[in-house]
Amino acid sequence: MRAVLQRVSRAKVVVDGQTVGEIGRGLLLLLGVTHDDTPEKAQWLAEKVAGLRIFPDDEGKMNRDLTEAGGAALIVSQFTLYGDTRKGRRPSFVDAAAPEKAIPLYEEFINAVKALGVPVATGQFGAMMQVELVNDGPVTLIVDSK
Repeated sequence: MRAVLQRVSRAKVVVDGQTVGEIGRGLLLLLGVTHDDTPEKAQWLAEKVAGLRIFPDDEGKMNRDLTEAGGAALIVSQFTLYGDTRKGRRPSFVDAAAPEKAIPLYEEFINAVKALGVPVATGQFGAMMQVELVNDGPVTLIVDSK
């Protein structure tokens, strides 16, 4: 699994003109699933991203995790995180898991983040989405479960 996370002051996902997920302060998590991912990797990644100390403390140092900062997570499926651009001009997505594998693991990740006490909003798997965010910092990280 691969996550691109952005610390945000607010973020939302719109599908067909309707807001399907929205948060204030917290993390926008773009999540990609590959062929060898497992529920254990989803759990590990959930604990990792929720526990990252990337929110400022009272002195402005990145010293608080998502829960300590009172933040939420907006989780959006993003198969293009496994796009391979090494050859040619058209990305290959053969490393991205098919929906029948990806959907249960995407849901496993969402449930694992919720189980950690983090308020969660989501995008809509497989939909054309417009993602709006205000990156706070900016802080953007890539986390791989490998």
